[in-house]
Amino acid sequence: MRVVGGELGGRRLVAPRGWKVRPTSERAREAIFSVLGERVVGARVLDLYCGTGALAIEALSRGAAHATLVDRDTRAALGNVERLGLSERAELVRADAPRWLAERNENASGSGFDLVFVDAPYRLADRVGRDIDTHLSALLAPGGRAVVESGARRRLAIESLPRLRQRRYGAADVSIYGEEG
Repeated sequence: MRVVGGELGGRRLVAPRGWKVRPTSERAREAIFSVLGERVVGARVLDLYCGTGALAIEALSRGAAHATLVDRDTRAALGNVERLGLSERAELVRADAPRWLAERNENASGSGFDLVFVDAPYRLADRVGRDIDTHLSALLAPGGRAVVESGARRRLAIESLPRLRQRRYGAADVSIYGEEG
């Protein structure tokens, strides 16, 4: 698995063997970032259920200013962030994503994120969808986008924002949400 584009394009990302992580495929990442285009440059990024950190790292490689990566176990992402020299532009948060979102919104500090990636384990989509949806619109800066990946058979439904685009990549359903404009 590799970073697809930007300054780190072609560099390897490591997903430890035996870990229960399912990184977003290179094909899907390439398509996502093609759609996002220049929105990535200078963006503040949030990567929920970051796993290996592939989505946040891809964004940083393509010019995002800062990324916050949240997961219950951030070791895989930390290894990739450190190996690629991104430590100064990335913050890793070891936490349960829905709980972290609720606490963050309670304390509402700073402006929102320009890009939010949500890639929950497919088997949890039903359970975490409502929690994510409750907080998602409050996370986004004006004009921001949320990219939600879930299983094509078990989609993580977002109702608080309009869906702007939806595509399927193998077993993955990728939807982009945000306000028009």
